[in-house]
Amino acid sequence: MASTAHAEAIKGVEAIFERYLLIARSKNFTGFDRHLMETVKIIDASPEGTVTFDLLIDERYSNINGVMHGGAAGVIFDMCTTTALGPLAKPGFWDFLGGVTRSLNISYLRAIPIGMSPRPLSIKLHLQFSNPKTGTTVRINSKVMQVGRTMAMIRGTMSSRDGKTVYCTCEHHKVAVPTREEHLQHRVEWDGIWEGKGKDAIPGKL
Repeated sequence: MASTAHAEAIKGVEAIFERYLLIARSKNFTGFDRHLMETVKIIDASPEGTVTFDLLIDERYSNINGVMHGGAAGVIFDMCTTTALGPLAKPGFWDFLGGVTRSLNISYLRAIPIGMSPRPLSIKLHLQFSNPKTGTTVRINSKVMQVGRTMAMIRGTMSSRDGKTVYCTCEHHKVAVPTREEHLQHRVEWDGIWEGKGKDAIPGKL
């Protein structure tokens, strides 16, 4: 059975997604990160600031060569590494999608195969031949390496689910800025527990 701290870490990450989707729906927002936030699956999280996700990389993330577009990796890493701050957040300290990106450095090691569904001329043929399973499910691991009052650094990897093939890695540096007040108006279940943590900052760690 998961410890209370472990369960709270997972809930802290889930709360980021819950609040994001409340905001997106209230604004009828349809930006490209919304699909990611709606489909990525949280596998695990820890109080130390680690999160594990699974995500299906399908044609939505593809380039014309039938592999994941490098720019798509930037969006995925941006969102999935930022959420690793969730278990460490307190009111006024790296709260909802904390901070802004200062730099996001990505190393592309192997292409992620997607395959392309056929593009027949008619809708009838498209429904007959399209393959809903096209794509590759990847495992995304994010780990907060350092966090302080003004800056944080998180590392991420995108690999096969068994971890044997690493597709790309990243180092994400963030600068803390206050969360928009209108975003915090969207309340989620976690807020009551989260606010009880107070505003004491967590010392930076390496």
